Amino acid sequence: MKLIVCGPIAYGKIQEIKELQRILKEKGFEVIDQFQEKKMDYSSIEDFRGKKRLAEKIVRNDLKFIEKCDVVVAICDKPSFGTAMEIYYAKGLGKKVIVLNETAQRSPWPIAFADQIVKNKEELIKALLKLGS
Repeated sequence: MKLIVCGPIAYGKIQEIKELQRILKEKGFEVIDQFQEKKMDYSSIEDFRGKKRLAEKIVRNDLKFIEKCDVVVAICDKPSFGTAMEIYYAKGLGKKVIVLNETAQRSPWPIAFADQIVKNKEELIKALLKLGS
C-alpha cells in the first residue's frame, strides 16, 4: 500500500509533513516523497503571482503522486488550498483519504471528504495498519 502525506507547505509547515513521512517510513509504510525533486519544496516562495510555470509544475507533480498512491494522509490542522485540492482529486480517483487533525477542525470540508478522521499519529498508524490488512 503506497501512501502520500499532504498538508500545508507554506508558513513553516513542510517540516510537519517531512516528520510524518519519516515516522511512517520507520513503521514500514511505503511513503511517496513528493519533495524528492529539489524544486518541489516551495516553502520559501512568498508569492507565486509571477511564477505560473513553476506553480503548474508543482501542481502536476503533486497530482502525479496522488495518482500513484493508494491512500492520502492529509494533515488538516491549518487551511491549505493545495491540501484541499489533493483531497478532492484523490476522492475523484477513488483513493482512500485519512484526515489527521490534532486540533479542532472548524471546516466541514476535510471531514466530509475523509474516509477516516484521526486525532493523533498513533490513531493514524492504527488506521493505516487496518487498511493494509
